Amino acid sequence: MRLIIPPDIGGDRLNISKKIGFIGAGKVGFSLGRYLVENHEGVMGYYSKNPDSAKEAAEFTDTIVYKEVEHIVEDCDILFLTVPDGIITKVWEEMKLLSIEGKIICHCSGSYASTIFSEISQCKAFGYSIHPLFAIHSKRNSYKELSQALFTIEGSSTYLNYFEQMFQRLGNQVQIIQAHDKAKYHAAAVFMSNFVVALASCGQNLLQQCGFEKEQALSALAPLMKNNVEHIIENGVISSLTGPVERNDVETIRKHLQVLEGEEKEIYKRLSTILIKVGMEKNAQLNYEEMENELA
Repeated sequence: MRLIIPPDIGGDRLNISKKIGFIGAGKVGFSLGRYLVENHEGVMGYYSKNPDSAKEAAEFTDTIVYKEVEHIVEDCDILFLTVPDGIITKVWEEMKLLSIEGKIICHCSGSYASTIFSEISQCKAFGYSIHPLFAIHSKRNSYKELSQALFTIEGSSTYLNYFEQMFQRLGNQVQIIQAHDKAKYHAAAVFMSNFVVALASCGQNLLQQCGFEKEQALSALAPLMKNNVEHIIENGVISSLTGPVERNDVETIRKHLQVLEGEEKEIYKRLSTILIKVGMEKNAQLNYEEMENELA
């Protein structure tokens, strides 16, 4: 999706380097701030209601620690609210009472849209959600890998081009999305991140029931998991499907269902039903009706 710069916003204004501040100093604030500093963007510093965390983040990024939120708002053009999702609204309600005309207010939530900044147009400010499609595990190390992340951006049309160009300049892929798609977008990320952990836990538990030690079970499954993910990335979902569903092996599916119990059995049935749809695309000549009945 290509965007047209609104007529009242000139190209020069979009290209002017802007001063960036962070309100909140957790893993995302640490990581994004250091990433921007490493790429010579104008990060000014951090404010947090926990002064120690702001001080630590400022030292980590070689920037300023702000003791008053009013001062960081005054100094910066762009303010990232890198606070937990559950308190974005609370922080915003406090910021609305400050002088924020012309300010660019961003959060990094995957699930919330910029519409969480209620009445922002009345404040004559501009709101955005900017989210790296990447699991930030460490506040001191994740910044090293952020260059690999795709950033999704959603919000006011005024500065969409500015942020798109900024992250592209850093080498990131960028996707502009719509506010009403944020929840579905975040659900997709959960499928490919958190749910993978759930499936690994299921596989590990089943091997433990077969006599494997816990760490041995995970070690045994690791090459299978890595190889499968690599094939999906390189060859796509359909080409990567193997196993009993792909070859329409009803008897093996039946054996699996006989030994599985409870939620693991239900997960197996639900995921196998999805795999049948993939199998139909890969093997149009096969008839999966008997397998569908077995899984019903």
